[in-house]
Amino acid sequence: MSDVYDYLKESLPGDHSRQVSADAVLQARVAKGFAPAKVLDFGCGDGRSIDLFRRVLPLAEWTGVDIAASPEVASRRRQDGRFVTYDGYELPFPDRSFPLVYSYQVLEHVRKPELALREVARVLEPDGLFIGQTSQFEPYHSYSLWNFTVYGFKRILEDAGLQLAELRPGIDGFTLMRRTYEGRPPEMSKYFSQESPVNEEIERAAEGKRVAIRNYRKLLFCGQFIFVARLA
Repeated sequence: MSDVYDYLKESLPGDHSRQVSADAVLQARVAKGFAPAKVLDFGCGDGRSIDLFRRVLPLAEWTGVDIAASPEVASRRRQDGRFVTYDGYELPFPDRSFPLVYSYQVLEHVRKPELALREVARVLEPDGLFIGQTSQFEPYHSYSLWNFTVYGFKRILEDAGLQLAELRPGIDGFTLMRRTYEGRPPEMSKYFSQESPVNEEIERAAEGKRVAIRNYRKLLFCGQFIFVARLA
């Protein structure tokens, strides 16, 4: 495993090892001064991230893009955002047109993720950020196609011309699978916003270890992981 750690170590944070979400990582970047004027929500679905960005970046111009044939798009009722439909292959935007691309639990549903990442890299501004979250150990949901290992995800990011700047653990995979197995009981939803059981166990077992090591151990078993990337 040491070779995987060495490969990932530059993107393993040293500030804390808490379980997070893409929303939290975005807010932390904004708190440190990141203030993009425009944002592209890649795979915007029903448009729910409009509320997030109105709260976190109220001056940013929000654009959502998604394919037409999606259960989340079919459920969309709101009309208070700029929604764009695309063919699933080529994003209908000029090169270098967004300082922030955001994507929440989308890439596991994308038919050709390598192509999607190349398109994200094409529309991202030179100093922009690609912030998102996707699946590693998650059961089938809503026409999902893939689960990415953290190692494999970094590889395809690099192939697309992106550099992984930050990688953090979300809910652990055991808890995520158990939640699905038990029929998604409401009481288990709390583990998306607080430390999930196996993450807690890893934290206790790694007490005294460096923060980057604790993050790495959680990432090996997380059901979902959060990433920040920029142009290479």
